[in-house]
Amino acid sequence: MLLFKPEHVEPILTGKKTQTRRIWKKQRAKVGSIHLAKTKMLSKEYFAKLKILDVRQERLGDITEADAQAEGGYTVDTFQQVWILINGSWDADIMVYVVTFEKC
Repeated sequence: MLLFKPEHVEPILTGKKTQTRRIWKKQRAKVGSIHLAKTKMLSKEYFAKLKILDVRQERLGDITEADAQAEGGYTVDTFQQVWILINGSWDADIMVYVVTFEKC
């Protein structure tokens, strides 16, 4: 299961969002696995099934313009603002998992 904000549902369903960055202590998704995309943690409802295409670790601040586009059509500056809204702060040096996916 991968949890997303409601505003990311449409970009995922239309294929505009194909990447997500996560602060995980350990990797929670494997390449080739299928995950349910949800907006509520304990809900049985999901809005998509996502196939994991790639998982890698990098510094949050290393996001490229192409990656920001894959995060939902953002620029790097806009992605940074969205990240702060969701996670509370921006630390360019924090290590994140970058999960690339496609809708099944």
